[in-house]
Parts: sequence; structure tokens; C-alpha cells
Amino acid sequence: FLSQSQIDFYNENGYLLINNFWNDETINILRNKINNIVSTLDFKKHKSIFNPKKDEQVRNTDDYFLTSGREIRYFWEAKAWDENKENLIYPPEVSINKIGHGLHDLDPDFEKVSYDPRVGQICRDLGMDIPLAVQSMYIFKQPHIGGEVIPHQDGAFLYTDPQTCIGFWWPLDKCTKSNGCLWAVPGSHRLGVHRRFRRRDEPYQGTEFVPFEPVEWDLSQAVPLEISQGTLVIIHSASVHYSDENKSELQRHAYSIHVVDGKDGVTYPTDNWLQRPVEYPFRSIPNESS
Repeated sequence: FLSQSQIDFYNENGYLLINNFWNDETINILRNKINNIVSTLDFKKHKSIFNPKKDEQVRNTDDYFLTSGREIRYFWEAKAWDENKENLIYPPEVSINKIGHGLHDLDPDFEKVSYDPRVGQICRDLGMDIPLAVQSMYIFKQPHIGGEVIPHQDGAFLYTDPQTCIGFWWPLDKCTKSNGCLWAVPGSHRLGVHRRFRRRDEPYQGTEFVPFEPVEWDLSQAVPLEISQGTLVIIHSASVHYSDENKSELQRHAYSIHVVDGKDGVTYPTDNWLQRPVEYPFRSIPNESS
């Protein structure tokens, strides 16, 4: 699927853009499905808040988060609730931060785009043998309250040995600096991943970063990915990327999946934060010739 020049760009920069990967029909189907999901959500039963600026080691001790590997779970913007975390300040449809992490297996519309043979072929073009879809997220980036996502590497959160994670990210809206587009640091993937977000060893509960000390990234060469809806962003496991708050009046919805290689010799650790019941193993993504 990828040309040699596209593969070379990805290897050089740690990310790649493919314009018009999704057409308007696909975008509308997914947008309508999410609207239906949110409209039927009983928000009083789901109060887990996603705050990317808060200490991840505290936030992700939430069992609701840690057991979301094969579920459809709902996470709210920190600024959407009152001080007592009892009532939403804004309507639910403009208060939710993201829905994850099993949409790709549990909803037929998101399953179709996640297991698109073109995605499988891209993974193989970039060196994977058995691409396995491990998680999915629908990210809302709400107007005015859409939170910052701090600089990070996907391979720290979906760790494999050796590193194999690839992120696929599609905006359903036009992305600009004002509504919180992605930023990427070209070439940062050459630094490798030297920090893990993992479940703590028993008898302790929750999660931790190893090593504990945060990494101070050089963001001076970061570039904004101001792209049209339906563009595909492919992200290397070690590529440093982030997004700013959405302070505009425009939403910036996006859908993403993360894929790892299931071939012999690649280990997906049992202490990764994202785990699934043994009866529901990760599924492989077909390629164009399957």
C-alpha cells in the first residue's frame, strides 16, 4: 500500500500522513454512531475523569480504566464537572473526553474501519508480520474545555519487547492549532523508548512509571499536523507527540487504534496496563491480499 518514499519518510521522521484515507461517508457513519452512543449514556453511572495533565500514576489506578481492554468505557473532561464531581456543568455531548478501549471489537462500524485491510497492509509495509489491534479510542477534544495531552510516546504505554507499536489516528474534523491539532517531533523516534507505564507488582495496586522520573522532551522542532478530516496519521512507537488544549469554538473529534506485532519473538508483557480476558485475545488485521 505504501510507496517506498512514504516508507522512507516514516523511517526518517517517525510519522506519516496519508490524505483522504477516509471518505465523507465513513466519517458520517462514525460520527452518527458516536452521537447515538453518547445520547443514550447514563452519565451518572460513569464518572471517570480523564485528565492528561494529572499524575498518570494516580489517575490510572482507577479499576474502571484498568479493566477497559475489551469494554466500551466513558471518560469525562476534568473541566466538565462541578467542584463536588456530582453534576456536569455542560451537556454530556460536549463534556465527554473519550470513549475506549474496545470499540474496535465491540461496535461493528468501528470494527470495520479498524480491521480495514489497508491498515493491515500498512503495518506489513512497515515491517510487521502479524498486526494485532490492541486498543481503540474515540477522542472528542471538546470546544473550550478539550484538555491538553502532554508529550508522550505510545510505546511507553503499549510496550512490547522489542518495540513494535504503531498508532493510527484519524480526525473526523479539520485540525488546526486553535482547536488542538496533533504536534509531532520529527526524528524523535530515534531516541527509543526508555520508560514504561505498567501495573505495579503485587501486593500493590494501580500503575507506575518505570523509571519514575519524567522525561524532559526537546519540543523546539515540533511541527503542527494541521490536516483535513479523513487524513490518516501513522505514528511510530517512539515518536514524541502531543496536543494542546482546544480553546476554540470548534470540536476536534478523532478516532485512533494501536497495533502491535504478534509474531514469535515479540513479547507483550503481562504487566502492561492494558490487558484482556484470556478468552478474548487480540485479533489480527487482514491485509489487502487476504
